[in-house]
Amino acid sequence: MAVEDSLPTLRRLADLAELLIPGAVVYVRYSPGPEADAEHPSTDHESGLEMPGVSVNPLNAPGWWSLPVEDWLARRIVQYAHQQAEGARPWVLTGKEVDFGPDNEPLLVDVEPIAWISDELVREAHERYHSRLDAGRATHED
Repeated sequence: MAVEDSLPTLRRLADLAELLIPGAVVYVRYSPGPEADAEHPSTDHESGLEMPGVSVNPLNAPGWWSLPVEDWLARRIVQYAHQQAEGARPWVLTGKEVDFGPDNEPLLVDVEPIAWISDELVREAHERYHSRLDAGRATHED
């Protein structure tokens, strides 16, 4: 059985929040999946350079975040959800940070897949992000 076939699927933000434990960092990645990532190195699309790990986004909320963790998770899940239109699937993983990518995102090696993120969780994240946060607000408004 392929690793991907044995991964659980998270269906709610609350399920994702349960994966956040002190001292452990978990990440989200949008890609065809762990097996495809293992076969093809990540590449910086603008320069064409091969990167030393897969690009990810941390799911753990920063210390200054005082809103519910589900709000932070919704924000992180929505950030790259547009990649689903390109055939990518969101999944949760952990691994060893070795460097950072062109958008300052961590690059991981020794990847350990944890779970898939369902379409319904992505929809919940969109709804929460747009209902609870000022989504799309400009940083430097006049």
